[in-house]
Amino acid sequence: MDPLINIAVQAARQAGSIILRSMGRLDSIRVHTKQRNDFVTEVDLKAERAIIDTIRKAHPEHAILAEESGRLEAPDSDVEWIIDPLDGTTNFVHGFPAFAVSIGIAEKGRLTHGVIYDPLREELYTAVRGRGAQLNDHRIRVSQRPGLKNALIGTGFPFRQTDDFDTYVGMFRAVMLRTAGVRRAGAAALDLAWTAAGRLDGFFELNLKPWDIAAGTLIMEEAGGLASDITGRSGWPIAGGNIVAGNLKVVAALVKTLAPHLPAHLAK
Repeated sequence: MDPLINIAVQAARQAGSIILRSMGRLDSIRVHTKQRNDFVTEVDLKAERAIIDTIRKAHPEHAILAEESGRLEAPDSDVEWIIDPLDGTTNFVHGFPAFAVSIGIAEKGRLTHGVIYDPLREELYTAVRGRGAQLNDHRIRVSQRPGLKNALIGTGFPFRQTDDFDTYVGMFRAVMLRTAGVRRAGAAALDLAWTAAGRLDGFFELNLKPWDIAAGTLIMEEAGGLASDITGRSGWPIAGGNIVAGNLKVVAALVKTLAPHLPAHLAK
């Protein structure tokens, strides 16, 4: 196994164990509100600390960007770990079974490794640039759906006070009218993993953070798909965290469908 992916898998599994051990005491877990509908728990913090400690033991010279700890600089390093210790915290605190650990690695600003771990289902998604994407060591590929007709699309609803919900409603309606259905699981990392595995034909969401989508972006690409910004421009980082993912034809169809509903600042 690639040395960096080995460390990432080890870190993700340790975080997953912390999350699973906490499932039996959800009523007693301390939950803090970062902003409206945006939560952090003691479990997020413990899981993140376990991931960072694992990375630091192996590579103390690497930089880290973590959801709760922020950016831990390493000025002489070209490697940055991008961590979401518990993507889907709101789901977790309600006992809703859709959350995951997400760890991406960028070298000189280019994504090179990705791990998404779903501890409830014991599903481990991994990718190394140029070597394909795997689910539990079995190769995965995006679906071959030729467009939006009969496609199943994942999305994420706006939840922050500053999000433009009216803009999103127009997008949601347009996609609903052209597909077999739209699903909202509440964990972008899982949505991207499921799209990479062909369970969803495509995915779109606005205003995501780098740690939500770093690992999933690479896994998508290595599964034969594309993760672009909402205007169809590929490349990391995804502009504004506004992401569209799927095979090339589905991404093109989603971009075209969403375009009439974009506000001016996103359409540029």
